[in-house]
Amino acid sequence: MDKLKRVLSGRDAQEPSGLAEVIDATSLGWGTRVKGFIACFALGCLFSLLGSCLLWVPKKGLLLFAVFYTLGNIASIGSTLFLMGPMKQLKRMFDPTRLIATVVMLV
Repeated sequence: MDKLKRVLSGRDAQEPSGLAEVIDATSLGWGTRVKGFIACFALGCLFSLLGSCLLWVPKKGLLLFAVFYTLGNIASIGSTLFLMGPMKQLKRMFDPTRLIATVVMLV
């Protein structure tokens, strides 16, 4: 039925590719993007703060700090994916002007 509607409306009669269907199905509205950004950023800040507080735990403090601080950074960086989208974020991260900072941060 969808194919018939496309033909009658003058749109291309070819079936959309699987990638186009995935992109259409996964697009988020602006409100959902902002909510996802706020949730991930808050979680990232919480994990980073928790990691800093756990640094003072005897014996396992350094390990707990490393784990929670890393999770906090990943969540904070992931929060920007909601605003820009993953491909645009990756393109901007690997721009020549930001390449060194990206590599240092990832290492």
